Formats: sequence, C-alpha cells, structure tokens
Amino acid sequence: MSRRGEHQTVPLSVLLKRELASQKIENPEIVHGQASHSKKGEDFTLIKTECQRAMGDGFTTFSVYGLFDGHNGSAAAIYTKENLLNNVLSAMPADLSRDEWIAALPRALVAGFVKTDKDFQQRAKTSGTTVTFVIIEGWVITVASVGDSRCIFESAEGGIYYLSADHRLECNEEERERITACGGEIGRLNAGGGAEIGPLRCWPGGLCLSRSIGDMDVGEFIVPVPYVKQVKLSTAGGRMIISSDGVWDVLSAEEALDCCRGMPPDAAAAQIVKEAVQSKGLRDDTTCIVVDILPPEKPAAPSLPPKKPSKCMFKVMFRKKNSESSSRDKEEYIEPEVVEELFEEGSAMLSERLDTKYPLCNVFKLFMCAICQLGMKPGEGISIHAGISNSVLRPWDGPFLCSSCQEKREAMEGKRPSANRHGSDSD
Repeated sequence: MSRRGEHQTVPLSVLLKRELASQKIENPEIVHGQASHSKKGEDFTLIKTECQRAMGDGFTTFSVYGLFDGHNGSAAAIYTKENLLNNVLSAMPADLSRDEWIAALPRALVAGFVKTDKDFQQRAKTSGTTVTFVIIEGWVITVASVGDSRCIFESAEGGIYYLSADHRLECNEEERERITACGGEIGRLNAGGGAEIGPLRCWPGGLCLSRSIGDMDVGEFIVPVPYVKQVKLSTAGGRMIISSDGVWDVLSAEEALDCCRGMPPDAAAAQIVKEAVQSKGLRDDTTCIVVDILPPEKPAAPSLPPKKPSKCMFKVMFRKKNSESSSRDKEEYIEPEVVEELFEEGSAMLSERLDTKYPLCNVFKLFMCAICQLGMKPGEGISIHAGISNSVLRPWDGPFLCSSCQEKREAMEGKRPSANRHGSDSD
C-alpha cells in the first residue's frame, strides 16, 4: 500500500484503546433502505441488523448488508445469500475480544468466500454471482467484494470513498495478466470477418469478470478470493451506497449521492434506481441499498450543501497500489482526516491472504482446515506455504488446508489444469 507522510495506517487495537482511554464511544444508529427494478430476476440482497456476538464480558452487535448480482441463472446468487455469512462466521476463532474479532474479519471473509464457492461448485451448477458483502461493527466497516457491484461511502464532511474493487476485465489489467498466466484466454466476441465486439471476456465461458462465486464452466482461474477493505469512521458518520452494476454503468458516485441528498434511505435507494433506469432504460437488474450511519440520536440523512467539483477538492482515499482500481471513474477525490484505513488487500493468492503474519496466535486451529473448517488428524493438513520457494516459513508452519481445499487453491493459482472448461456465454 502506498503511503505519504501525512497518512499512516493506524493499528486497530491502538484506535480502540484510544477511544477507551478518552471516553466510551457509543455505537452509531444505522438506518437502511433498499430498492430494485428487476429484468432477469437475478439480483438478491441480504440485510441482517443487530446480529449478536457473545464476548467474555457480554456481547456486541454487528450488521450485515450483502448484494448478490447473479448471471447465467440465479442459483449461485441464492446459494451465496443463504450460506456466505455462516461460512464467514465459522472461520472466526472463538472467544475473541472486540478488537480481535474485527481484526480477524478480513481473513475470515477470504475463507468464507472460497468455501462458499467450493461448496456451490460441487453442486455442478454453472451460474455465478458477484458479491459485495459489508459488515458494520460499531464505527468499523469491513467490505469484501468480487465482481463489479460497488460500495461507496460519503462521510458527513463530504469526502467520498470507494470501499470495493472492480473486477471487470475491461478495466483491470492486472487481473487480465493473472488469468492468462493461469491458462485462460482474454478476448472480445468474434463477430466474423475479424471484427470483435463487446467487452473483454474470459474464454472459455465468455465471462467479463475476473472474480466471482460459482462460474465453474469458465475455469477456476475466475477466483472467489475477495478484495477486502476495512475502515474506521469518524463519529460524524455518513452515508453508504451498495449497488449493482445496473446503477454504476449509468451514474458516477457523485451523481448517485447528489440525486438523493436529503432523502431518508428508503427514498434515496428508490431515487438512485429511478435515475439509473430513466437514463438508459432497464437493461439489467438494478438494485441499490442505502445505509445511513449516524451519531446516536441524530436525524437520518442530513442535507449536505451541493458540492462544486474542482481538481483540488477531491482525491482518492485509498491510493491504488496496483492497476486494480475500485472505480470506473477518472475523477479524483479528497482525503479528509476523518476516516482511518485499517486494512486493504486484493491479492488473488491464498498463500498471501491466509498467511501467519497476523496479530492473533489462535486465528487458525492447528488441526482444522483454514477454509472449510474440516477437522484433520496430525500430519494430514497441507501448509498454505507448501510449494512456495521464496517463503521464509517452513512447510510445516500453518495455517493448513485439507487435500480438497489444497486442490482448489492449486487450480485457482494456475498450478494444475481446471477440470471444468465448457463453453457458455455469461454476463
């Protein structure tokens, strides 16, 4: 992650201890609304508020917001909606403090996404789904994403932040290079006579995304490993918008925020969908979730004055460390000192996402697969570092994978041919 002198990543434990040392910070009030226009019936949402988690000294609550944009059928989106949260929580160690639990979320999200994909593909269904999955615990937002839906956040001070990645092959050079290195082919539809049309797609299969859950027919180099960002908000709060590509293909972040300014979340979600559909018609399922994160006892949807774009006014908060951009826009946005970046990682390599460079010693149980949570006998597990020549860790260092999840990892990382390569057009 690139850094500058005026912005340094702050450890989560330091931030939480700083709060406790000064005064107890109350949890925000969270108000949400959603709206959608359906064309194919393949968009689904998951909203669970005030989920309780037991702790040693009581309990805390967290909220979950998920958007699943299916393609080639709705099976993958429905299955992911019903199983992803449980798979993520199953990958979380027990008896963690609040700050440990939040710090463990990024790895648990990676494990949960991969397990959901692995379990769904065993059903031999060829549909797939994008996923934007948000967990809010107190003032901390953790977002995991695969595909081209988007999650944005506008702070009460007016800064705009992108909390998700864009895995469209058309705009992500690094993902194109990864797929071709794993044995996939990238190209446009052949219209005959040498003419090519449409967006860049992965062949076989014709998927225009590099990451998703499902899609067993396009090869396992289309990976379910999510891009994860975690931020801590200021207690002034702000507004979050989660929308499928039916919105972002038409509206920029600023346009989406401006068209619903001052509206409560339910009306705001409906207005965003309306603006998108009116602009280009209902070409795809168009879904929007709006979440207001507010200081306690504050009214929802404070009306912010209209902002005049200027070159010096905006700058991207999360400076991209590679070509994987989370925005299709070319605008720049400001980085006010109100949102703390805690974690950001987008690698598709499991050995990098599940490694032991971690502040908790009990994140991975010694005789349990780090992905599927399968119990293993001593000596059965395969280290996530096995076969990595430049690893400073020994092959018997954990975390460990079962043989099935190791095969999944090898396929995703291009170390063996995919067993399933059929041709089918996907969107």
